[in-house]
Amino acid sequence: MARDIYAYRQVAVQSVSDGRHVWIQPVPGQAFAPSLRVQCARALCDTAVYPLGTCFLLDAKLTDRQGGTPYLYAWHGDAVKVMTPAQTRAFLAEFKRGRI
Repeated sequence: MARDIYAYRQVAVQSVSDGRHVWIQPVPGQAFAPSLRVQCARALCDTAVYPLGTCFLLDAKLTDRQGGTPYLYAWHGDAVKVMTPAQTRAFLAEFKRGRI
């Protein structure tokens, strides 16, 4: 089955930790709540490569598994762009200008 590329949109995400686990969540200021979980390549959670708080630009889609809790899904083979804080602010500003 082919992947529906129109279901995916660019989302700025960041790595966060609760002290025990590292996970990826959307950056505040977008259409997605920061509490929404993101399923993506596990390498993004590797703090030896990417320190906590690193922002990434992913192509993701909102989905749920058989009516479960909604989450963002980014295919693990897609290109990932690491964003600087300035690039993240610019992306969020562009997002806000594009909103209706």
